[in-house]
Amino acid sequence: MQLNRKYFYFCNKFIVIMYKDKMDILNTLSPWLGKTSKMMEALMYHQFKKDNLDISVKQWLLLKFLYIKDGQSQNQLAFLTDRDKGSLTRLINTVEKKNLIARIPSKEDKRVNLVYLTKKGLKVYETSKQSLQIITDTLHTDISDKDISAVIGILKKVIINIENKLQIGKC
Repeated sequence: MQLNRKYFYFCNKFIVIMYKDKMDILNTLSPWLGKTSKMMEALMYHQFKKDNLDISVKQWLLLKFLYIKDGQSQNQLAFLTDRDKGSLTRLINTVEKKNLIARIPSKEDKRVNLVYLTKKGLKVYETSKQSLQIITDTLHTDISDKDISAVIGILKKVIINIENKLQIGKC
């Protein structure tokens, strides 16, 4: 069987993709969504580092959810950040060591820890807004508002397709 070849230009290099079947993976959404997600995280990390923000993207996301609603339980944060409880606990431990958040036992239920932004955490989040504006400007460079709206609409459809396939949100 002869392999089909697909050439494409990536990072100043020509890459050859060989495949046996008729499905050309490069003409599907999967690799582009995955690559975009990884590159977004790399861009955010780069900008945070450039702006002297000692936080990861995952840590920033935690700060963001606490900025929106401070004093959330670890269970709520696990759901919002799409992390299991153990992973979230490790993340909270790391961010707490940086004095960006504090865990305080709930007055109603001492078994529940509520997580709050500290003054330092609030300052870091506020500073990160400038970084996010730079990131957004970078992403939107040479892309029209119409194209941005179209991409958002398409991504929403992709999310619905995945949710339907996984039966997410259905009782």
